[in-house]
Amino acid sequence: MSNLRKMILMGAAVMAAPLAALAASPAASDWQIGPVIKGRNYSVGMPPYMEPGRDGPGFDFPYPSASDGHVHYVTVPVRSLEGARSISLTYRIDAAPDVRFVAQQYPDQPAIPSLYFQRAGDRWTARTPHHRWYSPINRAMPLEAGTHTVTIALDEPWKAMMGGDATALPAQFERAKAEAAVVGFVFGSSGGRGHGVFATGPARFTVLDFVIE
Repeated sequence: MSNLRKMILMGAAVMAAPLAALAASPAASDWQIGPVIKGRNYSVGMPPYMEPGRDGPGFDFPYPSASDGHVHYVTVPVRSLEGARSISLTYRIDAAPDVRFVAQQYPDQPAIPSLYFQRAGDRWTARTPHHRWYSPINRAMPLEAGTHTVTIALDEPWKAMMGGDATALPAQFERAKAEAAVVGFVFGSSGGRGHGVFATGPARFTVLDFVIE
């Protein structure tokens, strides 16, 4: 086999890795709601996994106050994101027009979702500052009723948990992609990505499509 042929096959295998590890539409039982750290689930008042629905996996936001619960991280396992180009989420929120979404840590800031991935071996402390990566804040949109799609390329300036982005930390970002363990989305605000959101009234979140390309 020629060297060129080997390079083509190796490249194809790398590109296929994230797709082989994660189906385009994971089942409800694949979506873990958390995070669970040292046995504690930080998504208070939430089930451990999404629920199956007619249009896709989903969950109900806790309401009407933070004391009733809040949802933080929603993730699925992945083997690697090496060779992937983008992550895309299409979702629908069903809620009455007067229902608002509130960031439980910073209620004065707009509640937002963010795409997310996490490198294997994260200790959930400052000792692993470059294991969690969040989509660029300038691509965020507020939580509101309706159907929405967000697609973030993996060459955009994703933000590390302890500061710095992929532009400033290229080696750390590439290693996190190569050793990614989970991928998905989080709820919070610009001041606290993944720090939790609740609703002021009944509201349901449904994943219509989730694709890594």
